[in-house]
Amino acid sequence: MGANSFGQRFVMTTFGESHGPALGVVIDGCPAGVPFDEALLRSELARRRPGTLTGRGESITSARAESDEPEILSGVYQGMTLGTPIAMLVRNQDARSLDYQQIAQTPRIGHADDVWKSKFGHADPRGGGRSSGRETVARVMAGAVAQMLLGKLCPGLSVCGFARQIGPLALSDQELGTLEHEPLTAHQIDAFAARFPSERLSKEVTELLVSAKQEGRSFGGLIELWIDGAAQNWGQPVFHKLKADLAQAMLSVGATSSVELGDGVEVASAEGSSFHSQRERPLRYGGIRGGISTGERIVLRVACKPTASVLHVAKAGRHDPCIVPRAIPVLESMAYVVLADHALWQRTDRL
Repeated sequence: MGANSFGQRFVMTTFGESHGPALGVVIDGCPAGVPFDEALLRSELARRRPGTLTGRGESITSARAESDEPEILSGVYQGMTLGTPIAMLVRNQDARSLDYQQIAQTPRIGHADDVWKSKFGHADPRGGGRSSGRETVARVMAGAVAQMLLGKLCPGLSVCGFARQIGPLALSDQELGTLEHEPLTAHQIDAFAARFPSERLSKEVTELLVSAKQEGRSFGGLIELWIDGAAQNWGQPVFHKLKADLAQAMLSVGATSSVELGDGVEVASAEGSSFHSQRERPLRYGGIRGGISTGERIVLRVACKPTASVLHVAKAGRHDPCIVPRAIPVLESMAYVVLADHALWQRTDRL
């Protein structure tokens, strides 16, 4: 199997399976001298872990209990990166492989079980193997290192995602407008149930996901990412446009199905003289023009499918009723990896 690496200058290679001994990442291309913030690494891993609770003490995520304790194997010494490959892993501690004996014989509808078996002939069915959402723990470790690097190259840069829609529940235009005029942080978003920043719908989204988990149902949703403080001139004008690499990064995550930049699909019905008017909202372009960052806020929206494990499969196993809340830190991490890659790339584009 090839294609386990991502990036051009800041390159991450992930490894491991859902029920194997461990999952990990090797990062090549991170310069020496970057302060290594282990607290940040642990914090980002904790944000991805299952365990988001409702006010009633009921979980709205998978019951799989992994500590995700990171082990740093190389590339860091005395709190600084060495410029050599950074290797990290987390060990699997709560796999229940016997749950997947039947699945090995009868693939689950909507999952990749049959696709992987057809492609490779020999595949690991336990927890989805490498196609499991558990693989994203490696991406989050890479994203944390990318965030450390960008803290040196572009102080003030931030990536913040939130749930714009979960199933039938969506933020109103007024709620979105309120968010747009306030500084937004991951800490603020994490304080909301399901990372859905609506006091109006907080109780409803909790009840929706708790009942879905109990009944074996699932829901899709829409994640919005805001990238603030990105420098100008990141991105290549032809094959590695910043928007293209961000889209590839988002769609490489399981369960994602579409990506929009700026005004997204609405541009299809727009009229040019109005759309390109300087008097209109500058964020219609999403902070990227010609494939290159403008220095304005970059706005992405990513749609996620409903979790494929439903009904008796969901009730018998340990599955999320909606992947959106836990996908948010994963998509943030992928964005940081892309931005780190292009920040390093831009330093070689001109003298």
